[in-house]
Amino acid sequence: MSFYSNKNAECDCSPGRVQSNCSCGVREKVCVQVKKVYDACMQQEQINCIRVALCDIRPTNERPVPPYEFVSCRSSAIKGELRDLTVQRIPDREHFARVRGIVDIPIDVVFTDACGKEFTGRACISLRKDVVLYVPCDSIIPFTVDNVVSAVCVTGEHVCDTTFDLAICVTVILKVVAEVDLLMPCYGFCTTPPCESFAENVCDEFFGLPIFPPQLEDC
Repeated sequence: MSFYSNKNAECDCSPGRVQSNCSCGVREKVCVQVKKVYDACMQQEQINCIRVALCDIRPTNERPVPPYEFVSCRSSAIKGELRDLTVQRIPDREHFARVRGIVDIPIDVVFTDACGKEFTGRACISLRKDVVLYVPCDSIIPFTVDNVVSAVCVTGEHVCDTTFDLAICVTVILKVVAEVDLLMPCYGFCTTPPCESFAENVCDEFFGLPIFPPQLEDC
């Protein structure tokens, strides 16, 4: 079983939708340490032509034979590397700041060689971001700027060597976050159910047959 197995659908100690008054069953107020998001924004864009040079070609024990044929590509991590970050407060907008930086997004590019064998190479695309976000005042616990990234290729074309031209759809979410202690209502500890072992149950269909052959009237 899991939290979401049918047998646990009505269990009060499992996560899920609240079917009654939200305050019903609240046992205590607890202090939890979480990464609080003070502000966030998302930018999505399509880059029609970006050139990347692949490295770390896998598998490493084989050498691809040119020419290459593009297959697909997508981001290899949900977080990019944020560099050259500057946070400049805006004088005429209290508590807001201009947040600038470069987000490096790692991607995996899949291609086939002249023999039809599939290979994967790593690359990185860099996007410059310049946005306005709410930035809290100074405190003992400092805030940080975090990011979430996702990218997937629309098309790709082999140029030369291990260089490809890509058309790629990119999503970047920038967040102002801080580690904080939050006071929250609590329903108590979760009850972790035992795991449900996967089984084909190949005999179920046979066991489901009637013991005796049906009569004409039964059909």
